Amino acid sequence: MLQVHGRLFLIDCGEGTQKQMRKAHLGFMKIEAIFITHIHGDHLFGLFGLLNSLAMYGRSADLHVYGPQALGSVLKFYESFFNEGSNFRIVFTPVSCKESVLIHESKHVRVTAFPLNHKIECYGYRFDEILTERAIASGRVPASYAYCSDTKAFPELAEYVKGVHTLYHEATYMAEMEDKAAARFHSTTVQAARCAVEAGVQRLLVGHYSSRIVDFDAFLKECTDVFPNTIACRDGDSFEL
Repeated sequence: MLQVHGRLFLIDCGEGTQKQMRKAHLGFMKIEAIFITHIHGDHLFGLFGLLNSLAMYGRSADLHVYGPQALGSVLKFYESFFNEGSNFRIVFTPVSCKESVLIHESKHVRVTAFPLNHKIECYGYRFDEILTERAIASGRVPASYAYCSDTKAFPELAEYVKGVHTLYHEATYMAEMEDKAAARFHSTTVQAARCAVEAGVQRLLVGHYSSRIVDFDAFLKECTDVFPNTIACRDGDSFEL
């Protein structure tokens, strides 16, 4: 979850999302938009429950949802069977791009999507804060964040996220499992760290760990040896941009 000037932007919606939001004291009604990277269950299975809760809490404002074209069919199924009594519209915008493209803009944030290299159609998202003229004149630097979920390493990715303050990049495997990562269209610790170096980001967050990872100190060291300012994320972590 990304919070920008009090508004919430949910990136993927795995099972247990509502529980995690409650633990973090994040209000459901403040969600401005949802961004789904791809149609795999661990990134999507919490969506129906969240949509239903928003209806039960009486949401009336449109909810913008972005994701691959196939997500449209998922949302239509939900609306056909479970949307009775809802007072808000689900406004779905399909994402389809071969390079970085602007998909959402509101008062405080501009969101671009970019393609990732996974087994199925998959996109990453970049969020750039929009500052007022007064804030710019005072010397404030806009915050920025990029989210790269399941992806095999590829050269163009660093350009899509270039210069962001904080980059989240999946690091499913340790470096010795590079062949397995490539076969399953995922990344290793070193590949994620190299992307951070090439993109010139200030901080790298890694996650989406394989169940094979048992030594997190060794895992993190592989990242920090390449990009020192790396944090291995755990559930419930919170970071300021």
